[in-house]
Amino acid sequence: MKYLEDFIVGQVMDYPPRTVSEEEIIAFARDYDPQPFHLDKEAAKQSLFGGLCASGWHTAGLMMRILVDNMIGQSASMGSPGVDQLRWVKPVFPGDTLHLRGEVVEARVSQSKPDRGVITSRYEMRNQKGETVLTMQAKGMYARRPV
Repeated sequence: MKYLEDFIVGQVMDYPPRTVSEEEIIAFARDYDPQPFHLDKEAAKQSLFGGLCASGWHTAGLMMRILVDNMIGQSASMGSPGVDQLRWVKPVFPGDTLHLRGEVVEARVSQSKPDRGVITSRYEMRNQKGETVLTMQAKGMYARRPV
C-alpha cells in the first residue's frame, strides 16, 4: 500500500502500455461522445482527423484505468479534488499503443486534516510513435501512513 509519504517530488512513474481497439473506440463513442469521426469509419475519413479516432474523453478514461490498475488501486487514495489541466494534443487511432508517464510535482500534508495530504502529478500519454496525445495535471488525496 502506498501512502502520502511514499510520493516524492520528482518521482517518475512509468505504466504498462495499453493498445486501443476500433471496437472500444466505437463503443465508447456510441455511449458518451457520438460524433461521426468517433463512430463511422467512412465519415471519419472526411473529417480533419482523416480516420476513425477515439474521443478525448475516452483517452482520458483509458489513462484513468491505467492509473487505477497500476497505482491508485494499490494506494491509500481518498479521491481527487480535481484536474487543473487536461489537453488532447493528438488524436488516438485504432491500434495505437499508449504509454503513460507521471511525475510528482508537489506533495503536501493537509493543514486542516493532518491524517492526509495532496499529491499534484503531471501526466503525459504518448503513442507508439512517441507523439504526445494527452497531457494532464491533477491532484490526488492520500492518507498518511498509520502510526
